[in-house]
Amino acid sequence: MLTGISACVFDAYGTLLDVRSATGRLAGELGDKADQVGAVWRTRQLEYTWLLSLMGEHRDFWQVTADALDYALDAAGLRGEGLKHRLMERYLSLDCYPDVAPVLAELRRAGLTTAILSNGTPGMLTSGVASAGIADDLDAVLSVEEVGIYKPHASVYQLACDRLGLNRERICFVSSNGWDVAGAAHFGFRTVWLNRLGHTSDRLPGSPKVVLRSLDSLPELVARGDA
Repeated sequence: MLTGISACVFDAYGTLLDVRSATGRLAGELGDKADQVGAVWRTRQLEYTWLLSLMGEHRDFWQVTADALDYALDAAGLRGEGLKHRLMERYLSLDCYPDVAPVLAELRRAGLTTAILSNGTPGMLTSGVASAGIADDLDAVLSVEEVGIYKPHASVYQLACDRLGLNRERICFVSSNGWDVAGAAHFGFRTVWLNRLGHTSDRLPGSPKVVLRSLDSLPELVARGDA
């Protein structure tokens, strides 16, 4: 197997699926509040996962996403269950980044296992993967619902080892979220930070082995042993 890596495991939201596309598709209804709603929605969504985990509580990601959207719409002074419903429905069919399908296919041709490891619920991920047209290029789609706590808890990353039957050092983990990469690197995965938007590096334990702006060069990096 290539360079000791047997599997490439990907985060879903923001990595394979463009979370900005939900508000982007309804920009006409959101008007000049579209960017604000999208940014606050995503920020609160992630913050709620961390806070719930610290509180020892668990709400699934669909409920967390709805709660975060309630906050974002309220903060923007927007009302209406119809608008909320349409935005939530869009979250089930987010746009897939154009580099995703070709890279997944190339990795599988090279003999690597490909998988998703996500905060999303099984239903959300099934819908998103189907809408993106990448189901046939994934060997597994793993949800934190199997362990009942969110990333970056170590039990989430251990789930990938358990389900794929691999030691942590044989898994290359790819995420667009710096905190997720930090958690995965601290756990012991070989990590790639897909820094699509040019964010500043987090000051956390665990550093990415490689930083990329797109997935295009990932297969070559894995083949060379650089990832």
